[in-house]
Amino acid sequence: MTKREAVFPEGRQALYDNFKYSPAVRSAGFLFVSGQVGSREDGSPEPDLAKQAELAFENLNAVLDAAGCGFDDIVDFTVYLVDPETTLPLAMAAREKWWGEAPYPPLTGVGVTWLSGFSIELKVTAKLPENA
Repeated sequence: MTKREAVFPEGRQALYDNFKYSPAVRSAGFLFVSGQVGSREDGSPEPDLAKQAELAFENLNAVLDAAGCGFDDIVDFTVYLVDPETTLPLAMAAREKWWGEAPYPPLTGVGVTWLSGFSIELKVTAKLPENA
């Protein structure tokens, strides 16, 4: 049986302890990342939607970095969006800073009605580099 190893970005352990989940798990050569949202340090949603999208990518980057990964290691990407007509362009604009060069990872967009006060959530699976 493959062991799971939790990965935590610096400074947000209490948030994950409070809700009893791991931000990411290393297993079988992959990193499985929990949905990352545009939350502030205290876990509250960033009210400005464009900034919330940027913060979601920053939070995702922090989890990837804590595992020794980067955006180039992502092999599957899902974005969940409340009000996709409004939020998809914001998410795609925020993505440009992080996305890197082609080939890009597969991307699935899902419109949802509720994300616990957030408008954008990013979920990825990444292939761990040999040295991670």
